[in-house]
Amino acid sequence: MVNRLIALNTKHFSDKSKNNRGYAESQTGEQLDELLHQEWLRQDVADIRAGKEEKKDWLPFICPHYTAFKDNHRSQDCIIPETFTFMTCVDIDNPKLVREAFEKALEVNKDEMSEWYDMVLREAYSARGKGHIYIRIPKGMTIEEAQRAFCEEIGFNADELLDASCFTPERYIYITGIDQEVFRSEHWLEPIDGEELEERREAYLLRGLDADGRPLVQKCSSHVQSSSEQCTMNCEIKEADARTLYIFDACMKEAELTADVLIVEGHRHEALKSILSVGATQLLKKEELLGVLKVRMAQNWQDKNIQQLVDDFYSKYYDPNQKMSQFQRKVLAKSLKMAKAESMSHQVAVDNHSMTVTAEPSLPPEMPKRLPKVVQLLTSKTPDIYKPAVAHAIFPALGAHLWKVRFPYIDNVMHEATFMNVLMAGTGAGKDCISQPINRIMADIRKRDAENLKREADWKKEVNSKGSNKDKRQRPEGLIIQEVDPDMTNPAFVMRMAEADEHFLYTKMNEIDQFDALRGSAHGSQQFQIMCLAFDPDNRYGQTRVGTQSVTEKVCIRFNWNAATTIQKGQRYFSRVLTDGPISRINFCTIPEREIGADMPVYGTYDSSFDEELRPYIDRLCRAAGVIDCPQAFRLAKKLKDECAEFARLSQSRVYENLSFRANVIAYLKACVLYICNDYKWAKEIEDFVRWSLQYDLYCKMTFFGEAIENANRSADGQTGRRGPRNLLNLLPDEFTIHEADLIRQANGMDTRGTRNMLSQWVHRGYLLQMTDDSFKKLKIKH
Repeated sequence: MVNRLIALNTKHFSDKSKNNRGYAESQTGEQLDELLHQEWLRQDVADIRAGKEEKKDWLPFICPHYTAFKDNHRSQDCIIPETFTFMTCVDIDNPKLVREAFEKALEVNKDEMSEWYDMVLREAYSARGKGHIYIRIPKGMTIEEAQRAFCEEIGFNADELLDASCFTPERYIYITGIDQEVFRSEHWLEPIDGEELEERREAYLLRGLDADGRPLVQKCSSHVQSSSEQCTMNCEIKEADARTLYIFDACMKEAELTADVLIVEGHRHEALKSILSVGATQLLKKEELLGVLKVRMAQNWQDKNIQQLVDDFYSKYYDPNQKMSQFQRKVLAKSLKMAKAESMSHQVAVDNHSMTVTAEPSLPPEMPKRLPKVVQLLTSKTPDIYKPAVAHAIFPALGAHLWKVRFPYIDNVMHEATFMNVLMAGTGAGKDCISQPINRIMADIRKRDAENLKREADWKKEVNSKGSNKDKRQRPEGLIIQEVDPDMTNPAFVMRMAEADEHFLYTKMNEIDQFDALRGSAHGSQQFQIMCLAFDPDNRYGQTRVGTQSVTEKVCIRFNWNAATTIQKGQRYFSRVLTDGPISRINFCTIPEREIGADMPVYGTYDSSFDEELRPYIDRLCRAAGVIDCPQAFRLAKKLKDECAEFARLSQSRVYENLSFRANVIAYLKACVLYICNDYKWAKEIEDFVRWSLQYDLYCKMTFFGEAIENANRSADGQTGRRGPRNLLNLLPDEFTIHEADLIRQANGMDTRGTRNMLSQWVHRGYLLQMTDDSFKKLKIKH
């Protein structure tokens, strides 16, 4: 659950005799909502509008720009930049303009071509009938820039509407009751985190601004600093990473504490002392611990007593020669494995986005929190651990609803919505999690199929009841039966395909080897040929037989399917066709292994209301026709293609590059299907989901088959394979020679013949500066 916070005054209105405007504490969205529903607040607003102006000063208020202030003191000196909300509030002070402003704000909020699409967070009337419009601050803009730009967007003169007080970072807004709220976005008070947070802070940093968009200033007080305060300013701090955070969290768990105690007034000091006592100082260097505290105690890590505690532990109790406890040895061993994995994981960022591929990753890329609406619905009844698998597995069934619909890809080839999905996970992992969502998607097709199956059965019964010399009625026309049995024979498959009238056939297999019914002869491999042809536009497939009762047809294969298998069985199944094409054309997904003894995942209920919510999306797919052009999906496909190429150049992984070509086509087709489902409207959620989907697909392919494909492609020189591509540039020192580059290539299973070509590419791309004929210097890659 997303933790939504805001700095809120909870004392100002409690004692009317005191002025507590300098107070603001961090409160949750639920606490704010509870306040908004108070009857006394509604009555106070009514009294103010009736002429009791003095009551306005009694109203509670929020500070829209921050979730917390140091020591709960609302002032610029106590601002914590890391708690910036990336939200601001535009005041509409002319009551006559409020309604117009509200309407125009909601118009741009729905306009996909506007910079402010989906950026309006809340609209509410003030105590005096004026207006407050809360907006998300665009990336790189300051508070003032955002307010001015938004006013221009909705057609108002910013100079006439705004004054300097609107831009102060510690500004507060009096709140009114829930009955004064006009609009609230689902993203209201939603925190920004992860990659987007890093991008926003970097955008400010490139402008010489702090993490909250204010000018960077030296944060020193005028009085003489204590030794611990000086340490905070002068000691080197190493930013926290997965390894150091793991060590700290393991020590916290060993101390039988949870993260929330580190932010509770009066308990922080003792809690940290307990964590340090179980061995954190033995496992973390001082600069590493400070980096972790900067994350885990963002608001208080620089407090004098916290810094003094850290100093004392390292000066008095740290002993590098001290024997480690069993707990410490266990944590150290796991952290070293994480460090090794981290050193094999490299990231290339292009156009403010990244493609991450890990040599031996433990988990696939994390699914975005905000999903396209149809994906959100179809995963809403699914336990979290299964959501990524379901999010991939729904597309074959969704695509099966499209008829004679094509999408122009970036290479000018028309594609249909072909999706083949294989879920590979361990025994007992819960692979049946995809069944219910698929059943709901396929309900309308199955209903029509049932009618045509009955017509076919009646015809067969009639034919079989007549003698061999009797006239027999021809096979009925219009027998479109889209969902087929997974164990059908090749002739049956060709016949169903011919009768489908260019509709997709669909099947769901509980095990991947059910596909073998299509292989033809006992030693045939037509099932793999069908997989390859199904993905290729305008393919031709069929059979010619002499017998009058035999099936003789040539068809274009349109075949979407889902299959599940264990990881080992899936690897064996595709082991003979590693380089023949099926793997690159299939979309793979997986389910992470649960901890032993973990609680059983619990599903939600699929009922009639769920079906009603799903119906509009299915109807839009069924109504779609012709060539669908989605410019946003087209541009995204180009961008993702470039990101994959960028990583391939740096990793020098031919396997990764080859797999990325068709993986990008699959991602593009998903974007187009989601575009139709969303009533032909693009959304940032679609872009984020599609980028993640591509990364996830490539993660699965490289994890399950990367090493085997590389070995199959490799000459028989006795070299062993490795799993996943590595960023060779990151493995080299800042300055290196051609000989060192040769050694890196050899260590990663490559010959030295390609070294000079690789270096030439890197120089051309701006990754390197050639110092001499034999030496190079790495340049910082611009994001």
